[in-house]
Amino acid sequence: MSKRLLDILLSAVALICAAPLLIVSMLAIWLQDGHAPLYRAIRVGRGGRDFRMIKLRTMVRDAEHRGGTSTARSDARVTRLGHLLRRCKLDELPQFWNVLIGEMSIVGPRPNTRIGGVDRYTPEEMRLLSVRPGITDLASIVFSDEGDILDGAADPDALYDAVIRPWKSRLGLLYVDRADLPTDLLIVGLTALAIVAKPKALAGVGSILLRWGAGADLRRACRRGAPLVRAEPPGVAA
Repeated sequence: MSKRLLDILLSAVALICAAPLLIVSMLAIWLQDGHAPLYRAIRVGRGGRDFRMIKLRTMVRDAEHRGGTSTARSDARVTRLGHLLRRCKLDELPQFWNVLIGEMSIVGPRPNTRIGGVDRYTPEEMRLLSVRPGITDLASIVFSDEGDILDGAADPDALYDAVIRPWKSRLGLLYVDRADLPTDLLIVGLTALAIVAKPKALAGVGSILLRWGAGADLRRACRRGAPLVRAEPPGVAA
């Protein structure tokens, strides 16, 4: 079975099964402030083409005009309901529609913004755009607590660039070079496991990285046993 066929089948099943939950969530968001429950975020996809990634809205209206692209846990733009949706990853469910129509894949490097994101990519990081972006990937598991990492930072975007982006891009590039269908299925399983037992999910990520021949520094960072260290993005000399 091809990756694209698996994407179509799994995304169709996911949308059907999640429909009741999506309807309830959308109604709750609308009742919260009377604004549209869906947010269409412009992201950069395969081949450098922009697309609109659909999410359940977890922030106040016009949040993109009230702060940077990185979001700390205590970011005032996130609504009370939004914190719950993010914690349970329910805000990502509408992206199965992006998968169904071919803009995304279930597994692949997470899509980035253009301003403040792809515009700062090194030539090496631009290889992340050679595949469809995904709903989940190894970085989604390792940095599922991104909001906590950035919390309290005077400049969350700068801290993201220093301690998350370098490792996230390395993971994405490894995926571009090494991924196969069985590993995609494993990543989906580890993503679900991370919600209830993150240490076990991180151990699974470690096994994948060992099989892929990842460097010791990347495997150490992904164990998350110590504070993340600053590093240069791929393609920048250390």
